[in-house]
Amino acid sequence: MIVRWGIDELTPLLRELGVERPLLVTSSRFATLDLAVASRFGGVRRHSPVETVAAATEAAAGADGLVGLGGGSAIDTAKAVSAATGLPLVAVPTTYAGAEWTPYYGMRDEARKLKTGGSGAQTVGVVYEPRLTVDLPVGETVGTALNALAHAAEALYSGDSDDAVAGARLIGRHLPEVVADGHDLAERTALLEGALHAGRALGERGLFLGHAMAQALGGRYGLPHGAMNALCLPPALRFNQPVVPEAVASLAGALDTTDAASRVEELARLGGFGRLRDFDVREDDLAELAADVSARPGARANPRAATAQDVEELLRSIW
Repeated sequence: MIVRWGIDELTPLLRELGVERPLLVTSSRFATLDLAVASRFGGVRRHSPVETVAAATEAAAGADGLVGLGGGSAIDTAKAVSAATGLPLVAVPTTYAGAEWTPYYGMRDEARKLKTGGSGAQTVGVVYEPRLTVDLPVGETVGTALNALAHAAEALYSGDSDDAVAGARLIGRHLPEVVADGHDLAERTALLEGALHAGRALGERGLFLGHAMAQALGGRYGLPHGAMNALCLPPALRFNQPVVPEAVASLAGALDTTDAASRVEELARLGGFGRLRDFDVREDDLAELAADVSARPGARANPRAATAQDVEELLRSIW
């Protein structure tokens, strides 16, 4: 993966890749950004609805490359288009979600209230521009940063990872500073570097129970993926600690604490994330949600087997 810093590096990178007619895939927020692209699709929506992905794929006719610019939904939409068309993709993330580091993408079937997705994105480069993150609201900042932290945490389940430790350390140290002053470009840059390391660790490893819980909640209710990871990571860490104690200890060390799960909860509260009920998750739905979670690949691959009953208990602990 080619990594460049600064939005001014986008055009030279596209030229280096031989892309002459790039399609920009983004949300309305960035649709008019001054970029040297041939065409624009500005209809990205949260959770990358399947209808939006279809429209973006249609808009890619005539393009010879893609620029996916925005948060996780923009990157996922662009990755889905890349997988469908075979076009090379350059990602320009404006949050800390880390979606740029995997070939996988998530989509939401809004009619069925399900999270779906696929693989096969041809992401060839990433351009990081911290200035595009300075106006990110606190909730999105904390949520996407804790999504990145979940990537680092779950990567450690598979063994030592320098990227995971570096990512967790940078996120833990710089997220509170960014919340205190969201326009401090140096702190935003350090937090983005943390997301880069966590994303790279994700690309090398995979996703497990905490992410499976967050995906099920997001698919059913259309809730922000970052916020759900912020709530679901602590109980997943506590559940897995008996079988991967070294991994949880390594995460704790990176976060400058002896209790990784409690520290994650402290960071989550910076974004106002406390309980699932605060997001209008229904208690009556928890058993059905737990069955969905336990059937997901991330839960099945988890280092400690998690039954539907186990998952329901975890969900109730944060409800």
